[in-house]
This record gives sequence, C-alpha cells and structure tokens, in this order.
Amino acid sequence: MASISALGVGSGLDLNGLVDQLKAAERQKLTPVLQQQSAQKTKISAYGRLESAMDRVNTSVKALNDASTFKQQKSTVTGSGVLATAGEKANPGRFEISVSQLARAGSAASQSVALDQVLTTTDTRLKLDFGATYTNGEFDSSAAPKSSYEIDIKAGSTLAQVRDQINADKESGVTASLVNDGTGYRLALSSKETGKDASLTGFSGLDGLSMDSTTVRPGQDAALNVNGIAITSKTNRVEGAIEGVTLDLTAVSESPAILVIERDNDSLKEAINNFVSNYNEMKSTVGRMTQFNGAGETSGELVGDRTVRTIENRLSRDISDSLAGGDITRLSEIGISIDERGRLKVDEEKLDAAVANDPEGLSAFFAGDSKEAGFAGRLSATLTTITSEDGIIKSSVISAEQRIDSLDKRKERMEASIERNVERYRRQFAQLDGMIAQMNSMSSYLGQQFDMLSNMQKK
Repeated sequence: MASISALGVGSGLDLNGLVDQLKAAERQKLTPVLQQQSAQKTKISAYGRLESAMDRVNTSVKALNDASTFKQQKSTVTGSGVLATAGEKANPGRFEISVSQLARAGSAASQSVALDQVLTTTDTRLKLDFGATYTNGEFDSSAAPKSSYEIDIKAGSTLAQVRDQINADKESGVTASLVNDGTGYRLALSSKETGKDASLTGFSGLDGLSMDSTTVRPGQDAALNVNGIAITSKTNRVEGAIEGVTLDLTAVSESPAILVIERDNDSLKEAINNFVSNYNEMKSTVGRMTQFNGAGETSGELVGDRTVRTIENRLSRDISDSLAGGDITRLSEIGISIDERGRLKVDEEKLDAAVANDPEGLSAFFAGDSKEAGFAGRLSATLTTITSEDGIIKSSVISAEQRIDSLDKRKERMEASIERNVERYRRQFAQLDGMIAQMNSMSSYLGQQFDMLSNMQKK
C-alpha cells in the first residue's frame, strides 16, 4: 500500500485525486440500489402507519359490536351523601334516597403498657370476639359474641411482637397497630370489614394485656331509605338495592338526594362518532400516502400500491353494502353517508333521532345477534384479517424486507466489484507513475548531455 499512498511522486501528477474521482464515478452505480432500498424502507414505515390507523378504526368498531354499548344508562344525583353508577341492567326511573347511618368497622384497644413489657411467659392464644348486637338502636355490650377467632401468641412476646403476630394471620379479621397515649402504649385493633356482623367487640387471653372496655367502638351497618323502603347494608357500597345501580354512601343526608336514571344517549352517539372520526382519519392517511403530485414533485409513499388498493376495495364493500334482516340496513338510514372521497359524513339531526328513538334498531344493525352478524362485526372481521400476523399488511412488510435483504446482497457484490476496479486503477496509475518517472529521468539525462555537447562546441 506504500506505493499507493505515494502515487504521483514520480510523475508529479495528482494521481490520488484521479483515483478518488474514478472511485466516486464507480460508486454512482450504487445510486439506483440505494434509492430502491430507501423506497422499500419508506414503504415499510408507511405500512406501519396504515396498520395503526386500521387498529384505531377496529377498536372503535369493536365498541359498536358490543350490545352493551347500546344499553348504557347514566345516573344524575341531586343532593349530597350519595354517589350512583348505573349499569346496563338499570331501568330508567327517579329515586329519593336518604342516608341515616354509614357503615362502620369495629375497634377496641388495650390498657396502656410499657413497649418492652413481656405480656406472656407461656405460649397462649389471643381470643377475638365478633358480632355487635344492638337493642333499641344501642350497642348491647353484654350480648354474647356471634363468632370468635383465636390467634397463637408465642411465649415472651412484647406488645410489638403481639401486633406482628396478629397482622401475620391473614384470617384474623382485624388489623393491629400501636398507639402511644402519653403514659405507655396500647394495642389497637380494628375490623377489616365494616358492618355489625364483622365488628370486633372484644379480645382476651393475654395475662399481661387486658382490653379497655371504654375504647370499644362497635361496627354498624349502613342504613338508608329508597323511595320509602328501609334498606341496610354491611358496607357503604350498596349493590342491588336498585337493580343495575351501585350506590356509594358518603355521608348522612341532611335532606333526601334525588337519583335520576336515564338512557345514556350521549355515550352511544359518542361511540358512533368515534367510529366515523377514526374511519375518516384512516381514509385521510391513505389519501396522503397514495397522492400523486405530478412529475418532479414528492408524491405519497404508496402511490399505485396494490396492497392499499386491495384494502380500500374490501373496506369500501363493507361500508357500502346493505345488511339484510333488520329495520336498519345501511349507514345512510341513520344519517351517515359516504362523500365523493370515500369519507363518512354525519347528519347530526338524523343520527340524534336514531339514537333517541331506536337504540334497539341501532344495536341490531351494528352488533347483530352474533359476533359477525352486524355491520360492526362484518367490518371488524375485515379489519382484523387485514392487520393480523398473516394479513395483507404484514405480508407486504415481509415482502419489502425481503426486497431490502436482496438489495443489500446486491449492494455488497457491487461494492466488492467497485473496490476491485479501484484497486486496478491504482495499480495502473502506479505503473504509469513509474513509467513517467523513468521518462522524466531519461529526459533530464538527455538534456544534460545536450547541454554538455553544446558547451563543447562553443569552446
């Protein structure tokens, strides 16, 4: 390689520069290959964006393929103390709700002891009593517990160790903590669940630790009134009192709260509009990718692409074909038409009327009576086929990747050929450099000889 770096020394010519120019000229042969590779990579990127757009359409279509979408109810509460959530099984109606008592968990604490005091010198069992009894609305501390549970406590346990052994027993029904009352520490126990039946009412069994009866706070059930009907609940979440409605009680009512259950037309219309919006966004994406801007201009990445044409034909068929068997057979019957660009256009007034007056008909049209029987099921099946792992988009991506691999191999072969040609140029220029150097040396020698003869003749 030393001779290559010394090109032009003998001749005085910029032979290295000439070699570089020839190499650059040779590498121009790679331009078509590189352009083809770039085009394939651009296609793969475009296919990815197309697939994402298709997935968004499919997500919105699947929502319309679910019959529950057409049965949504909404709840409105006026007043305080109650929150409400209506499910699809809820029936429209108006309810007056008063909360007279919130559900509460039971609790109790021990007498105060030193933190490091040993509470038992032998293995023993801590007994927990559950089940609060109320007589004339008042807690009856003398009533027998409804159930009991025992926890093994090891000999030599301190207050903190007793707490840890209680909390380690997942079936105990209580949680334990320590409270510093200023003179010592107390073991504080609380029921894990609310309601009078799950309420802790007392504990015993440790010689060095007794319960302070004044700290007992019995658990209680929630009490409410719905349209004059008295209802109790173990928790502040009341399910089933009103069919299909979940009530969350937050406070005792100062005045009755009014709950109104009605069909959620806004939610249904939003689901339909979401489908229209995603479909039109997908069509815009396809439009940009297939737009031809004229010779010499930058056009879309997928101009003339067979995959896109196939997809558009399939979707166009599903969108425009009628659906037999129901009162609604086409999108146009509910105010959704197809414009000249293939995008969906919504007649808000007509759609509002369909949503308000015929939700059952909309459900039959979009969701049908089986997974692929309705309009949404048919379209979703097509979209799923297009975007699946063995679908047309993935196949086109694989084909483009294989084309890139093939072009890579072709590029490697061409680069090897170019390097061989450049190396040949270097050897030829090295030979030329040597020949010119010899000729220059001979010219110089002859010039000297002629000068000597000339001087001799003058003398």
